[in-house]
Amino acid sequence: MWVSNLVALVLLATSASAATSASADKVLSNHATILADNSANLAFSLYQNMAKEKDVENILISPVVVASSLGLVALGGKASTASQVKTILNAAKVKDEQLHSGLAELLTEVSDPKTRNVTWKINNRLYGPNTVNFVDDFVKSSKKHYNCDHSKINFQDKKSAVNSINEWAAKSTDGKLPEVTKEVEKTDGAMIINAMFFKPHWDEQFHHQMVDNRGFLVSRSYTVSVQMMHRTGLYGFFEDKTNKLTILSMPLAHKKSSVVFIMPYHLEPLERLEKMLTKKQLDTWMGKLQQTAVAVSLPKVSMEVSHNLKKHLGKLGLTEAVDKSKADFSNISGKKDLYLSSVFHASAMEWDTDGNEMDTSIFGTDKLKNPKLFYADHPFIFLVKDQKTNSILFIGRMVRPKGEKMRDEL
Repeated sequence: MWVSNLVALVLLATSASAATSASADKVLSNHATILADNSANLAFSLYQNMAKEKDVENILISPVVVASSLGLVALGGKASTASQVKTILNAAKVKDEQLHSGLAELLTEVSDPKTRNVTWKINNRLYGPNTVNFVDDFVKSSKKHYNCDHSKINFQDKKSAVNSINEWAAKSTDGKLPEVTKEVEKTDGAMIINAMFFKPHWDEQFHHQMVDNRGFLVSRSYTVSVQMMHRTGLYGFFEDKTNKLTILSMPLAHKKSSVVFIMPYHLEPLERLEKMLTKKQLDTWMGKLQQTAVAVSLPKVSMEVSHNLKKHLGKLGLTEAVDKSKADFSNISGKKDLYLSSVFHASAMEWDTDGNEMDTSIFGTDKLKNPKLFYADHPFIFLVKDQKTNSILFIGRMVRPKGEKMRDEL
């Protein structure tokens, strides 16, 4: 009796663990896979558009979240206001319902804190002017697919509108993102706002004690003081000698995604690298990575960046939704009384030492002999790349980290 009970328990435990592993390895649906691929293409076209702006320094965007904001536009829009979204996402053959369920599936998969061991708070809100009435069906569907809240706001009182938007963003990110915008330009449109906080947890942590102050070269004449964190380990590494740049890939906890750094050999404007940056080029670089001993030094900083993507999405083909005379958002309000006046995409990202325990067994072995150096003390591009879905969770550049200007040496 005792033996049979034990066998039953073992079988139960085995089937439970198989079920857990099956749910952890759930295969993405076909339409979610298409949208994952296409959001990666969107990443590069959007980034390159933004990089051309002369007054933009740090860039930080989440292509999968931008794709879900476009999904929200398609959900609320009719006719070509909605169909332009499919063109931008290269998803003309994806049915409407599959577009929304696919984008929801993709975002749920990549931001799951349990399977990913990631801190990623994503909050979306649609603000409409006081005069608008939201249709119940839209409210329910946008909550279901895009976890989007709704709010009416008096845009005529610009100061109060800005304050309430910023207060909502700060509260929903536990104070990590204090400001989305300083002003509200248009007072008669709708606004989509993404407020996010992302913190990478490394697959192997950095040394908590090995953090010191160093200089980060913003330009030849401007250096800021930042904290720098250090560690040596085995990482995907490739030196592109032709293009004078280095690629480093560091896995995040549970190895479902990794941070990929693209850094020129020397201090230079990033424009040269950015012109090369395509999905095809990234795939080429990723294919050449080799596990290599690398001594890594990264800035231990937080970056808070807010972009109004309206103009950039317009350049990619979202022209009707943002045009007051052409937009048809009657799925949102029941009539043609809305257009999209802003798309604020605001993120806080914290680079820290936290991660899983280190594998100390390789220390003192030949594996870490003569490590390559990856010393991130001047502007670089980075991506958070998902292994399972092949989507890009974030793409950005660090040009000017937060820090005091260092005194010029005599």
